[in-house]
Amino acid sequence: MARGRGRLKILGQGWSLSELSAETGADAARSDPPRHRAHLLGVGVGCVFLTGFCELPTPSGAKTMASPQGSLEFGGPLGAAALMLVLPATMFHLLLVARSGPARLLGPPPYLPGPEALWSPRALQLVLAWLGLQAALYLLPARKVAEGQELKNKSRLRYPINGFQALVVTTLLVGLGVSAGLPLDALPEMLLPLAFAATLTAFVFSLLLYLKALVAPASALAPGGNSGNPIYDFFLGRELNPRISSFDFKYFCELRPGLMAWVLINLALLLKEAELRGSPSLAMWLVNGFQLLYVADALWHEEAVLTTMDITHDGFGFMLAFGDLAWVPFTYSLQAQFLLYHPQPLGLPMASVICLINAIGYYVFRGANSQKNTFRKNPSDPRVADLETIPTATGRQLLVSGWWGMVRHPNYLGDLIMALAWSLPCGVSHLLPYFYLFYFTALLVHREARDEQQCLQKYGLAWREYCKRVPYRILPYVY
Repeated sequence: MARGRGRLKILGQGWSLSELSAETGADAARSDPPRHRAHLLGVGVGCVFLTGFCELPTPSGAKTMASPQGSLEFGGPLGAAALMLVLPATMFHLLLVARSGPARLLGPPPYLPGPEALWSPRALQLVLAWLGLQAALYLLPARKVAEGQELKNKSRLRYPINGFQALVVTTLLVGLGVSAGLPLDALPEMLLPLAFAATLTAFVFSLLLYLKALVAPASALAPGGNSGNPIYDFFLGRELNPRISSFDFKYFCELRPGLMAWVLINLALLLKEAELRGSPSLAMWLVNGFQLLYVADALWHEEAVLTTMDITHDGFGFMLAFGDLAWVPFTYSLQAQFLLYHPQPLGLPMASVICLINAIGYYVFRGANSQKNTFRKNPSDPRVADLETIPTATGRQLLVSGWWGMVRHPNYLGDLIMALAWSLPCGVSHLLPYFYLFYFTALLVHREARDEQQCLQKYGLAWREYCKRVPYRILPYVY
């Protein structure tokens, strides 16, 4: 889905991607970028502390079982089954209505595509080739190798920090391809079969991950995806860190193929608009620029994703796989899709206002996450040494001043301000380009509620004291 920057992060990752604890606390989800980001159902953490994250404690070495049936997340097996149908259907609905004349978010799609409009062997080949390219770049020498959080067996996994390098190499390869005649502007006409191929890939990949988890040791299982119900566990993910040798599938998918496909689709839409109208519109330039900045930021601060709930707590199943590989690239590019088929006039004065809104959102988002990361790495750093904290029974400290004394999730606030700036270039005549803002608001409110519950369980009275000191969750004086 992440952050996004990602967890889809869909009702709650990237890729979101930005989260408070471990990320602060974001997708990431959405940490640094929720990104949403990327992700399907965004699970995040809401408290700021020196180390660690708000996790639900599980017996070390024991077979990790989820909560009783009545307390399973996302509506349990029925909810998980419904989401596996509703989320792909929503994605295809958005793709269809974006190119229709009325472009009604809440209306029916202009038509129902038949199998011939969805299935394309060439589209599947392109999706697999893209994943293969990003996997090869993942294996390149990294500028840094970072250790993840301590696992139940007291070990720490190692991760290559080379996502930004992969973005640079991908950009160079795409640039060379376009200069050599690569028909990138043909990509917009293939969005439906590409989305279908990505969805099919996510389903098959999730099945293989589920089968792999059946033979994984108990210590490798995730706290929440081991309920014993195959539908629920398939959706949430049974294994915490599925790997083959040193290749970590969840970490690879979290920020790389989906986020970079998002900006590639945006670029293809920009080139298609230039072909149709002689040059890209100012609105299209703004959308491309804002979202490229977001993705580049996520990949530059890639190490921050290692402390998000996506990596430290959630298993890798359909929720994250579909969010990362399909939802993020094909729904986060909705504004650019809309502008291709519904050009909007935009003057310099209004464009300047929109740029200011995006800059404010980015300033809040990056400032909050940077303060959290600095505090987590070195609380004696002069930039954070004077910040006030609340001690907890676990020995960790809750940060209660600076950005995190303003609201409990300042990074979420920055994310939402940027989401508004991404939609404003599309005008105000249609709701469709504002889908991301509506969805992301629901995602972050849902994620924030999960954060509250988990942090209350872990930190008890200290968390209650924090909530008294910082009463507003996302938007000061409102929520």
